[in-house]
Amino acid sequence: MAQLPPGIYLITSFTRDQWYRAFIFVLTFMLYVSFHLSRKPISIVKGELHKHCAIPQDTELINYKKYANRQPMEEPCNKSSSGWEPFDKSNYKELLGALDYSFLCAYAVGMYLSGIIGERLPIRYYLTGGMFASGLFTAMFGLGYFYNIHNLWFYIAAQIANGLVQTTGWPSVVTCIGNWFGKGRRGLIMGLWNSHTSVGNILGSLIAGYWVSTCWGLSFVVPGIVISIMGIVCYLFLIEHPKDINCASTSTNNSKSYMNGSNRFKIQKPKLSTKETSKSQDPEMQYLLSDNENCVMPLNYNNGFCEGYENGHSAISFIGALRIPGVVEFSLCLLFAKLVSYTFLFWLPLYITNVDNLNAKEAGDLSTLFDVGGIFGGILAGIISDRLKKRALTCGIMLLIAAPMLYVFYAVSKIGLKATVGKLSIFCQFDTFSFHL
Repeated sequence: MAQLPPGIYLITSFTRDQWYRAFIFVLTFMLYVSFHLSRKPISIVKGELHKHCAIPQDTELINYKKYANRQPMEEPCNKSSSGWEPFDKSNYKELLGALDYSFLCAYAVGMYLSGIIGERLPIRYYLTGGMFASGLFTAMFGLGYFYNIHNLWFYIAAQIANGLVQTTGWPSVVTCIGNWFGKGRRGLIMGLWNSHTSVGNILGSLIAGYWVSTCWGLSFVVPGIVISIMGIVCYLFLIEHPKDINCASTSTNNSKSYMNGSNRFKIQKPKLSTKETSKSQDPEMQYLLSDNENCVMPLNYNNGFCEGYENGHSAISFIGALRIPGVVEFSLCLLFAKLVSYTFLFWLPLYITNVDNLNAKEAGDLSTLFDVGGIFGGILAGIISDRLKKRALTCGIMLLIAAPMLYVFYAVSKIGLKATVGKLSIFCQFDTFSFHL
């Protein structure tokens, strides 16, 4: 018998279930990459919406004060060269900030609503609809360039709508990946998988930067088209649960499962012997299914944790979610980590433009180093948390390290471009750690 070709040997060395899990891992990864890809352009385009009016410098002069004494101060940039109305005014920081908090406030409200709505609908339909809507409203912002729209409320409305529909992504892909993967090596798996945020930011920066100086409207239209195409891919290929194609489930076998209408969120009622029931259960296992992160009920439950438990069909309630051990604590950690990461996400390119006097494209390319560091930091986070089995401790330590890094970054950014480049990648490795636990 002839020896199998290496490629065929590689294919046959993995089981059918393993191939499907690898496929879902890559597919959900790419789906959420497209979400962040469409979220990033606003930070790149800010440098074009309001151009930094730098005073020309003689390359032979090192000291600006000497130059100022020799040459009369030039007039400020005129209205036409200072950006896109209404962001060309002196209050441009407030106006650009209004775009950010419009998106983020809508995103915060929408995330709460999305969790309630999404768990009652099939993932594939819900995620596909959200991706099409995200593509529409992302492109809508860019259409302001082509139709010469200078009304601030048009751009704010586009940001609010986009913030709402963008919330369909995270709950859906997390639920899907939770259905397919258990908690074994959870840190490493989530570290690898959750690098989609950094990859999406990098691609979004590069795509938006390509057109930002020539036709910034395309910096939004193209990412809008990309996420819409990925919505089609989602509709055609996303498999919500292993049981849908008769794959082996990661669920515990000795339990009775009660499904809701979308067959995704389960309430498990373990079969325990009298001897076993006398032993206290692991706090994490009392409420959270160890394999697919579903709602697990303690046996002595009476009321309030999940709605309609007695009927066997339920989605977890808001109060019930808060009662899951660790939810409040890790939510607060993520709150402050996101405070920093979204500041960098939306403002880093403009900050680099003002500090180093780079154009919008160059600043956008340089800002990707923050996300490059995030990729390595997330993987390192997963490995450390798996090895130590102390997720809360490692999260706390890394966040404490990240705090002074902000001040160090501020200091070194004043030194010059090379120092800024190095510090960007180092800082993000610590800041992104808590995302992956």
